[in-house]
Amino acid sequence: MTGSRRPARKRPARPAEVIDAIEPPGNAELVTGVLSLTVVVEALGVLSGSEVWLLGLLVFLPGAASALCTERQTRFVAAWTTLVVTATAVFRNRDGGHWLDRLLLVLFTLALGLTSVYACRRRIGREHEMLRLRSTAAAMQRHILHPLPLVTDDVLVNGVYEPLHEDRLVGGDIYDVVASPFGTRVLIGDVQGKGLAAVGAAFAVIGAFREAAHREPTLTALVDTLDAAVVRHNTYAEQTGEDERFVTALIVCVDAGTEAQVVNCGHIPPRLLHDGAVTTPPLDSGVPLGLADLAAEPTTVDWFAFPAGATLLLTTDGLTETRAADGTFYPLDERLMKHLDLTASELPETLHEDAGAFAGGNRRHDDIAVLTVRRSPRGQDRF
Repeated sequence: MTGSRRPARKRPARPAEVIDAIEPPGNAELVTGVLSLTVVVEALGVLSGSEVWLLGLLVFLPGAASALCTERQTRFVAAWTTLVVTATAVFRNRDGGHWLDRLLLVLFTLALGLTSVYACRRRIGREHEMLRLRSTAAAMQRHILHPLPLVTDDVLVNGVYEPLHEDRLVGGDIYDVVASPFGTRVLIGDVQGKGLAAVGAAFAVIGAFREAAHREPTLTALVDTLDAAVVRHNTYAEQTGEDERFVTALIVCVDAGTEAQVVNCGHIPPRLLHDGAVTTPPLDSGVPLGLADLAAEPTTVDWFAFPAGATLLLTTDGLTETRAADGTFYPLDERLMKHLDLTASELPETLHEDAGAFAGGNRRHDDIAVLTVRRSPRGQDRF
């Protein structure tokens, strides 16, 4: 059974269940804008004596409406534009233009209006389909990556998870928390590569972790099970013509004692925040999951002090490899020293936002997962 859940704090920046759709303008706002533009074009036409030719400025209104408005609003704009162009071309032809030119302008306006209505209908259909897909993906995500924070008898785990592609709610970074008979086990990992194949490897590791974390009494046996899961996944991937993957991972176990156990499978080491200092526990770094057959040494478990009041920070390289415009990497340890006054629940979001500010307009190239692990306060409220 996985850890029990506290109500998750909603991140206002980007709810997982909502599609980023364009909000159409209100009807009053639309009518006011269309009428104002019509008046301006007509006035310019009267002043210049070429109102028929200036109507060409109006014929593109339906196209703009098709990208921003509802289908009903687009129909209104198309009908209004066709009406204004036709009336002006027929009744206000003071410049003596040829009747064929006026007819072609009216026909062009009508054709563009009909095309705009069709394009609007297609756009709205795609948005609705994307909304359905993202709603399904959001439901899947809630079962694959449990919402944070997660609470067990041993620890409080909070964090931030954001995949690289907004149209994929699950990326190659993974995490999970399991309250086992042997203590609370926390996993954070990063699948090599991108795309759906990487997501498949991520699912294989998460599924194996949730099952084996309850069964295996030692972290070494647990890691061996995870490695075997990645190997099996790679065997299937090879048969289907997909690339093989490896997974860097950090598996931590916290129980009622004052120490924590950890196995590092080629992942970024954790940071320990305690008594106003940031330290990196000395850990052996093994090979990533899926490559155990290449390792010269067997899997080993490291122990380090994890006293009450300390916070353990786990992250993937999406944070540490965030680059500024000049190519420098995000200085995690230096930034952590500036945020030691934050609670464990505030730290992940702060680091995520700080890394975004550090990158400036530089494009992100990887998923981001940041977790904080803190011993359960057992009666204390602050986390």
